[in-house]
Amino acid sequence: MGILSELKLSADALAAQLASARVLVVGDVMLDRYWFGDVERISPEAPVPVAKINRLEERAGGAANVARNIASLGGTATLLSVTGDDEAASALERLMGEANIRCSFKRDPGISTTIKLRVIARQQQLIRLDFEDAPSHEILADKLDEYEAIVADHDVVILSDYGKGGLTHVTRMIAAARAAGKPVLIDPKGEDYSRYAGATLLTPNRSEFKQVAGSWRDEAQLAAKAEALRAELDLDALLVTRSEEGMTLFRPEGALNVPTLAREVYDVSGAGDTVIGTLGLGLAAGLDLPCAMKLANAAAGVVVAKLGTAVCRQDELFAA
Repeated sequence: MGILSELKLSADALAAQLASARVLVVGDVMLDRYWFGDVERISPEAPVPVAKINRLEERAGGAANVARNIASLGGTATLLSVTGDDEAASALERLMGEANIRCSFKRDPGISTTIKLRVIARQQQLIRLDFEDAPSHEILADKLDEYEAIVADHDVVILSDYGKGGLTHVTRMIAAARAAGKPVLIDPKGEDYSRYAGATLLTPNRSEFKQVAGSWRDEAQLAAKAEALRAELDLDALLVTRSEEGMTLFRPEGALNVPTLAREVYDVSGAGDTVIGTLGLGLAAGLDLPCAMKLANAAAGVVVAKLGTAVCRQDELFAA
């Protein structure tokens, strides 16, 4: 059964709903750079492969990839973040403009924009190099002021936390969004989820949830741990993405599991961005949480079959 049949919607009806949705995305952005090449020999200097680079690509990562997925699916995304005052930030702004995403980057001249550089040969990643700094307090405070000024103009807020320092004021962001009556979805990081208290929904993956809640023996114990965390943080719901086991939504009325729709898993990088972006867009479009989750599951099944940080297009989603 296709996703449209499952949601009991026509393609035109769902497209119209998605087009009316406005999502505010805030968090850590990064520039994903890919150097593609061939390996034909080992270096005489050290036992490492020599990659002869023949193609370069730049893609938007982190919160910027969340926004790209929303725009690719036909929604309206506004992106708010902190970057360095450098060439990488300009590249991100260009990529956002090409995707028709409204973006506001607070440029901090004291830091460098986060860059993840991947060298790939024969469809295999040889190495990843990361460049990153934490933003200054003054720039973060400036971003918070703009966030509080525009949050009411959107239907849903997504906070994408990659642990780079861009969500230092996440507690105040949650409070401002809830005060404006807006759902807040968070892709969490780290071992301390207490700062996410009061959010509408968290979307940890299986390993992230295990890091916070501990291991479980069976589905019943998993549900108990999820419900305990949901109640402790006063969340409306908790969505745990579980790779080949699909994803499970935990709410007061019980758990709902959907199996993965991925026919071939090629690269899971960025899949979490697709999940939370599609989920937020679905809620902003008026779908209920279970329906939005099914939409996100279908979109995730599309992107994991692609190499690198990728998005799901609306036509791909409708055909899923």
